[in-house]
Formats: sequence, C-alpha cells, structure tokens
Amino acid sequence: MKQAIKGGEFVIRETPYSEIFIPEEFDEEAKMIRQTCLDFLDAEVLNKLDRIDAQEEGLMQSLLEKAGELGMLGISVPEQYGGFGKNFNTSMLVGEAVGGGFSFAVALSAHTGIGTLPILYYGNDAQKEKYIPKLASGEWKASYCLTEPNAGSDANSGRTSAKLNAEGTHYIINGQKMWITNGGFADIFIVFAKIDDDKNLSAFIVEKDFGGITMNPEEHKLGIKGSSTRQVFFNDCPVPVENLLSERGNGFKIAVNILNIGRIKLGAATIGSARSVITQAVKYANERVQFNLPISKFGAIRHKLAEMVIRLYANESAAYRAGQNIDDAYDALVAGGMDEAKAKLKSTEQFAIECAIIKVWCSEMLDYVVDEGVQIYGGMGYSAEAPMERAYRDSRINRIFEGTNEVNRLLVVDMLLKRAMKGELDLMGPATAVANELMGIPDFGEEDTVPFAAEKKILANLKKAGLMVAGAAVQKLMMSLSKEEEILMNIADIIGYVYVAESTLLRAEKIYHTQGENVAAFPLDIARVYLYNTIDKVAVAGKEALYAFAEGDELKMMLMGLRRFTKAEPFNTKEARQRIARQLIEENKYCF
Repeated sequence: MKQAIKGGEFVIRETPYSEIFIPEEFDEEAKMIRQTCLDFLDAEVLNKLDRIDAQEEGLMQSLLEKAGELGMLGISVPEQYGGFGKNFNTSMLVGEAVGGGFSFAVALSAHTGIGTLPILYYGNDAQKEKYIPKLASGEWKASYCLTEPNAGSDANSGRTSAKLNAEGTHYIINGQKMWITNGGFADIFIVFAKIDDDKNLSAFIVEKDFGGITMNPEEHKLGIKGSSTRQVFFNDCPVPVENLLSERGNGFKIAVNILNIGRIKLGAATIGSARSVITQAVKYANERVQFNLPISKFGAIRHKLAEMVIRLYANESAAYRAGQNIDDAYDALVAGGMDEAKAKLKSTEQFAIECAIIKVWCSEMLDYVVDEGVQIYGGMGYSAEAPMERAYRDSRINRIFEGTNEVNRLLVVDMLLKRAMKGELDLMGPATAVANELMGIPDFGEEDTVPFAAEKKILANLKKAGLMVAGAAVQKLMMSLSKEEEILMNIADIIGYVYVAESTLLRAEKIYHTQGENVAAFPLDIARVYLYNTIDKVAVAGKEALYAFAEGDELKMMLMGLRRFTKAEPFNTKEARQRIARQLIEENKYCF
C-alpha cells in the first residue's frame, strides 16, 4: 500500500507520477458538469457583461438563481441538502469553468465558498438543515463579513463586538465590515465578532431580516465592477443564540480554514479566465494583419502566446495535483472514522501550504496572461470595446483576494517551519545532508538515458538549493528569521516554483507512460521550458537570500553550492516555444 504524501512533503520527497492526478483523468460526468457551466456562461453571462458591470437591478441575483436551478451552486453540497455531493477536485473544475465569467464568477465563488462552506463544515445539524438547501438552490444568497477598516490581513484584530442580552436569547452585534462581496443583495451573512473581551473571534449566521443592518452605497472599483461590494454596518443587530456558528472563540479557526479552500478555488478560477484570454489572443493574432502577414507569424508574438500557454498549463497541473491530494486525504480520514465535515476541513488544512502556493502562482500567472493579451491586441487592447480591457482590470484583485500574495508567501514558509518544529516534517535531516554534500566532491556521474531522468535530477537539485538556503537561514537567524520578510519571500519563491515545475513534469511523465510518447510531446516541451525558467528563478531568489544573511567563506561556499544546484545541460527553449505556439495557432484556441 502506498504511503500518502503529507502537505508540504514535496520539498523533501520525490513524488512518483503514478501518485498524482492530472486533468486528463477527469471522468465523463465531471467533463459534462464542466461543459454545463461553460454553456451557462455563453447563454446567460458573456452576452450581458456590460449590464452586469452596470449592476443592473436584480440581474446578478437572477443569474445566481438560474445557476442554482442547474445545480451549479451545490456541486460539493451533500445530496441530503439538495446538492450533488461531488468531490473536491470536481468542485475545482466547476470553479475553473466559471472562472471566465468575470464579476459573475466572483459572486458565485463567494456564495458557494466563503458564504456557504462555514455553515456546511461548522454548522450543527439544525443550522445545516435550515440554511444549506436554500443556499444550494440559490433561493438565498450568501456573503462573508470578516474584513474591517483596521483588520485586513490581521483578521483577528477585528473590533466588531457581540454581547449576550439580559434575557440570554440573543447576541447583540455592533461593528463595521468592509469589502463585503455580495453584500448588496445577500440574505445570509457569515459575521465574525468578538464576544465580550474574548481574544479570538466567534462566528455567527446572520440573516438580513434580523434587523440592525445598514450599508454604504456600492464601492467603485478598478475591476470586477459587476460584483456587489459594500460596507456593512451592524447596529444592535440581534442574532439568536442558536445562530452562533461552532463554538465560542472558534471564529478565527473557521476563517483560516475557509480561506485555505478559498485560495485553491481562486487558483482554479484564474485557470478558466486565462484559458479564455489565451483563446481570444490567438484568434486576434491570426486575424490581425501587419506587413502583409498575420501577426501570429512573428516570433515575438509566438513567444508571448507560448509563454502564456506554458504558465497556464503549469499552474493547472499544480492545482489539480493538490486538489486530488485533498480528496485522497479526505477519503483516508473518513475511512479512519472521522466525521465527514471534519474530514473536509482537516484534509484541506493538511495541504494549506499547497493552497497558498496555488493562490499566489495562479493569480500571478493570470496577471501575466492578461497583460500579454493586452499587448497582443496592441492599441485595441487598451480599448473598452475589446475584451482584454475588462480581463486586465478584473485580474488585478486576485493578488489581494484571500490574503495578499505577500502574506501567502510568508505563510508558505511559516507553515513549513512550524510543521518541522512539530516533527510532522523532517526538514532539518535533508537540509543537513545538503550542507554535508557541499563539502564533498560533486557527482559527475554518467548521463542517465532513462526518460525524464535528467529533468528529475534538475528538480532534485533545485530542492537541494531550497533546503540549503532555508536551512542556513534558520541556523543563522533563528528566532529573528520571522522578521526577515524579504528572505522568507525568497525562500517561498524557490518552494513555489519548484512545486509548480514538479507538477508540470509529473503530468508530462504520466501522459508519456499512459498515452504514449507522441501525445506527451507538447506536455514535455511545456514542462521543460517551465523547468528551465525555474532554474533561473531559483538562482536569483537563492542569491538574494544568501546575500542578505551570509558573508565571508560561508557565503562563498553556499554560492558555489547554489551554482552547482542550478546547473543544467543547455536546452533550446526558443524552439520548444515555437512548437507550442504553432500548435496553438493552428488550432486557433487554447488546446493543451
């Protein structure tokens, strides 16, 4: 029996391709669900984008209700509550399919994710029976009230208060929340507040009809203009005691765990958005003629198109790899006797490191893709009449949503080190082995002709580079490392790029072994280009970190080690990109 990988363990363990899931393995039912979502966007959303952005009265609510009728709001909701009860990766696939829906995608993901899941995972039976069926059908719409004017990334510092009334029947909530997605039309608010002088937040299910709720007008935003975003004020809002969600003081834990899910789901949504942008960009490149040639004939444009494909494909590989890890962990926990709702949370929590990586890398991937999309469109890219302008503006929020990318980078390293300190991951053993290796003679062994052996050696060395830098930083800086955010972000970059590169290579390897060498040709080109880009990223991040804390002979030795670990045989990335671009141009759509 194979030993399931732990969250974060990819840093110190080689993963066989047989242990990962790739998008090509989705069954017909999952593909049909995805297609239903894409058809819904075509029929109901993409032809109404200007009306949605103008926040036409009642339009978003009606779209959510129609989506509810198709079951799109209840993909991961158990059948007993009116949902489909599908696994985590299928819900990711739905998030991807809807991701090209601009503001509608934001409204749907907020409703189905941070609006619904706190009740589904933390609610008692009575709460779930009362609220979940109506949320799954779209009859009620949900929002999530965590952020406050002085409590953003530091969510637990919120000042919204809850006090039990004299009769002991209701909590009286007072406070202000801001940036509340779906706030303008939500029927249900998941509200975080501190009871009395508690150190930690508690969570409450608040119905709009409870009273004491007022709002500012809709926020005017850079992008996602069709998404309702309000400041919400609670003025002596009475909430029945039975609407306390989970236990008193458990709100911060709820917020953190739901955000883990939100992060990886956001990654899935960016994949769908990027896929749509690439298809539009290649179609325009094939139609736009300059110097008597379609601009898709020019090398500079082909480079852009291929790099867009490479980054999307790579991040897609990582997202569904992690999604399946979460599903596998859930199955194991349930088989071990754990309650299903607790198992859902525990499995996601176990892969919180991967969730944070996917949030960061996918959001930055989409920003790259839309930026190059504008560039390929040229002057038309800057026009509101063409599709890239909205895609460009709407993308920008993703690096802030679900915790800023800076905070998530810091979390990646923080969570890894905490797991190491708890004995859950042995980081110091491999890090010490790497330090000892620096003192030895480099391995100049014969070139291995086994497929993927050279790429796997590169990956193993890149992991060694990360362990070397992280291990030295921990040893040198010790307790002060937590304050050295630049160094932590350098380490996070190494970890994140290696995870995505490994995921992409494993996908190519699995296709090679299951579908044959010919089918694997493009996946392997993509994996190799991304891997060779990663070598440079690791070298730069490693040097920046080492320069910040090492000096003298120690610095020289580690720089020598970094060069050793970021060394690879030459690979013609230009020709690989050309092959990828030619296929994309020929198919006139994203086809990978």
